[in-house]
Amino acid sequence: MCALSLIWSYNWIVVKEALHFSGPFDYSALRCIFGSLVMFGVLKVMKKPLTPPSLGRAFVLGLFQTAGFLCFSSWALVEGAVGKSAVLIYTFPFWTLLFARIALGERIRGLQWLGVTLAAAGLVLVLEPWQPGGSLFSRVLAVLSGMSWAISTVIAKDWRRRGDFDLLTVTAWQLLLGGLVCCAIALAVPAKPVVWNGYFVLLIAASGIVATAFGWLLWLMILKHLSAGVAGLGMMAVPALGILFSRLHYGETFDPVEVAGMLLLGASLVLLSWLNLRNTQAVPVAQE
Repeated sequence: MCALSLIWSYNWIVVKEALHFSGPFDYSALRCIFGSLVMFGVLKVMKKPLTPPSLGRAFVLGLFQTAGFLCFSSWALVEGAVGKSAVLIYTFPFWTLLFARIALGERIRGLQWLGVTLAAAGLVLVLEPWQPGGSLFSRVLAVLSGMSWAISTVIAKDWRRRGDFDLLTVTAWQLLLGGLVCCAIALAVPAKPVVWNGYFVLLIAASGIVATAFGWLLWLMILKHLSAGVAGLGMMAVPALGILFSRLHYGETFDPVEVAGMLLLGASLVLLSWLNLRNTQAVPVAQE
């Protein structure tokens, strides 16, 4: 979990660096296609099934989990700061709670309302809508990335309800199909030409192999040994480390209002993750 937190938090710096050499959609497409090829290689080595249980559902999942999440997040990094973007993207548990209520009928209960209230207040303070401009646009893009991640989570939960599936196989396919959507967007939207050099190729490999393929494998290993609640709580280190790395690399600073908003968001995410952990532990384990 520590290794994955470091990989995913530092990957924001990797993406920010790569965007000096390409547009956000070009880079998202290259990262996805490269990462999906690695994932299919892993499936082959592990002798996992190569065909998805449902190509249509895998496409919809990839549309939000890969294309929406990566395109919006990369675009946000072009327009704004790394630390703020990381914090806003990781509001996805808050959006998951709201979208699950709408789509799956899951009720918000007890202390979850406190988490929702803290997150809503924190979002307003970090977005600072009373200060319009380019910075606000980048923050909205980051929120849309978190929303896409949340929608994909709800889609995956609904798919699980209808029948189990091999997570690694579905991940590889949604990454490939979402990458093809990124390719279509990159072809349709004018952007600066890609500057190919050794450093850019290294950055693509770092995102595609380390952050995407290896990162997903680490995540699956974590979920195998820990509950989803513990894993989710541990991943709250990612936006915090993202802020630290952005300050070390780019000297990013935050005004008092933004700091207050980030603290509220952090408190909300920790509370929601802790409630998820408590609910998971409250479910009795069936005797074999």
